[in-house]
Amino acid sequence: MMDPFEPQRLSKVMAAKGVCSRREADFLIENGWVRVNGQVVKELGTKVLPTVKIDLDARAKNVLGKQVTILYHKPIGVVSGQPEGKYKAAMECIGADNQWDRKTSTPFQPGMLKGLAPAGRLDIDSTGLLVLTQDGRIAKQLIDANSTVDKEYLVRVEGELSDRGLAMLRHGISLDGHELKPASVSWQNENQLRFVLVEGRKRQIRRMCEIVGLKVVGLKRVRIGRVMLGELPVGQWRLLSPEERF
Repeated sequence: MMDPFEPQRLSKVMAAKGVCSRREADFLIENGWVRVNGQVVKELGTKVLPTVKIDLDARAKNVLGKQVTILYHKPIGVVSGQPEGKYKAAMECIGADNQWDRKTSTPFQPGMLKGLAPAGRLDIDSTGLLVLTQDGRIAKQLIDANSTVDKEYLVRVEGELSDRGLAMLRHGISLDGHELKPASVSWQNENQLRFVLVEGRKRQIRRMCEIVGLKVVGLKRVRIGRVMLGELPVGQWRLLSPEERF
């Protein structure tokens, strides 16, 4: 319980009042989005009495209330969902230190992790684009059984692939008792295939390749719908921009 007669840091008072976290408060103060008794406060470390009236600019409310979607370039050895033994979950890898767009977008805030969940999965031994979101609409769009959002993968393989095998990869393979939906599969170079799928069964591409006599030695997801992995470095993340749509 705060002493009502002893000044405290504004960020601490905001957190105590349940306005936001202290880190989020610092971000809002720096941007000039916090008013104390009607006066804008922009200096970090400002001390105020716990009894002051605190108001937020509309832009602050928008930032705090916004549901974020994060694009993460998952490295090999990180799991999409719950942590497994010594392997970290993607959620545990999201922070201020590895935000790629921190200079051009909203900087990381702890509130971004609340309710954040992976919209789909990427195997522990695969790399590439993984989506984590607080927005249930986006999650449904990407992982619903009837989703039509396609996903593009670059797959390095070893082994010989016949014309019949290539045709089977495109359509004609069943997994777990279910016939797979048609896929777009083509050679990128002599040891790399490009897969475009509209479904994502567990280890689907690796199992498909095994059936036609190929061994996958590298798998990278480079696109989900209209959103590209692009130049996002391995192990870093950025926010989905307002202009982007899957």
